Amino acid sequence: MRTLIRNATILTMNDRVEIVHGAVSVADGRIVSVGPEPEGTWDSSIDAGGAYLVPGFIQTHIHLCQTLFRGYADDMPLLDWLKRCVWPMEAAHTPSTLRAATRLAAAELLLSGTTTVLTMETVHDTDVVFETLAETGMRAVVGKCMMDGTDEVPRRLQERTRDSIDESLALKKRWDGAANGRLYAAFAPRFAVSCSRELLEAVAHLSRQERTIVHTHASENREEVEVVRRLSGGFSNLEYLADTGLATPHLCAAHCVWVTDAEQALLAERDVKVLHCPGSNLKLGSGIAPVAEMRRRGISVSLGSDGAACNNRLDMFDEIRLAATLQAVKESPGAITARDAIWMATREGARALGMETELGSIEVGKRADLILVGRDQPHLAPDVDPWSTLAYSARGTDVWLTMVDGQVLMRDRRLAGADVEEISRTARLGAAELATRAGI
Repeated sequence: MRTLIRNATILTMNDRVEIVHGAVSVADGRIVSVGPEPEGTWDSSIDAGGAYLVPGFIQTHIHLCQTLFRGYADDMPLLDWLKRCVWPMEAAHTPSTLRAATRLAAAELLLSGTTTVLTMETVHDTDVVFETLAETGMRAVVGKCMMDGTDEVPRRLQERTRDSIDESLALKKRWDGAANGRLYAAFAPRFAVSCSRELLEAVAHLSRQERTIVHTHASENREEVEVVRRLSGGFSNLEYLADTGLATPHLCAAHCVWVTDAEQALLAERDVKVLHCPGSNLKLGSGIAPVAEMRRRGISVSLGSDGAACNNRLDMFDEIRLAATLQAVKESPGAITARDAIWMATREGARALGMETELGSIEVGKRADLILVGRDQPHLAPDVDPWSTLAYSARGTDVWLTMVDGQVLMRDRRLAGADVEEISRTARLGAAELATRAGI
């Protein structure tokens, strides 16, 4: 499939952060040219009409399985939220409700410009998530949640260490590189509170051996930090992960709200990737992560919405805006600029996933994961600065085209090959069924 997108305002997100007015051509899923309109014939031609052409957003922390929990787990701090609602509902999932949750999440993400996710699922039936994502056309790195270290979770989420490891390895064998290279597997120990040291050390060894991403939570909440300190014999959260061998460039640590100066130095030294979820951190009352400070230290900080159970929206535009505005409160206006926040949503996301040579910018040879953002709505005018418009004014509903690997998955607010009304209807029925089984 050869596609030409013409008359676009191209925010390349290349190293020079160039803005180019012109065309992008795509063939065999990759970008062939950027700039002047090339000669030749095309299977498809799209007139952008001056719209912003942007790399597809890369969300580096999300839980697709939690999309059916939206609205069931509001107004609670983290550990209560997990014990009272999230863990019971995750345990109650069936293959059919997991499929419904994944389809609903994918629809929302594609409609609002996210093309790639790093997602932590529940303990069981993760094949269903992979299968469903393969059908949607999205790009994803998926981890089966690993939990062997606590009896405070429902029985169905309690794992034996060896079984957790074996199932994660089996998923990797089945799915790594599937769907024409769109799907990959990660190791996903939930967090230090729910994982044994034996499991964390085994995952650290396997990650180095297999060169595989480890996706976990760390230092999200003050109470969690104190629990880890008691469990680990006095270590802070990141120090404990480092002591198990996990603190490597493969580690993707979500949140890092309550990180000490020494932990930040450790993150920078070990090139651990931080996954910032400002909307979730606000809703759970967890705090404001020291993002500007971490970035000054050279720490890679990317963005994610977290799950719909603790954010309620999966719109990356919300996270971009919050990432910048919250640092204005924490430090000063401009500590994270509009352009910085968009960089975090694109280039830093690609870096976190080890895909910086493939994704995150509009450059010749990279994967054609692209979105078009309209510029004609009143809330976008007068649109004097592209970075300001995208970071502070735009919404997910302004995205009118989403492309992954050169395939148009959404155009004019309609998903290709999917009925949004049917997806939403099935999700509502599935959520009610799930909540009943979980006793919520």
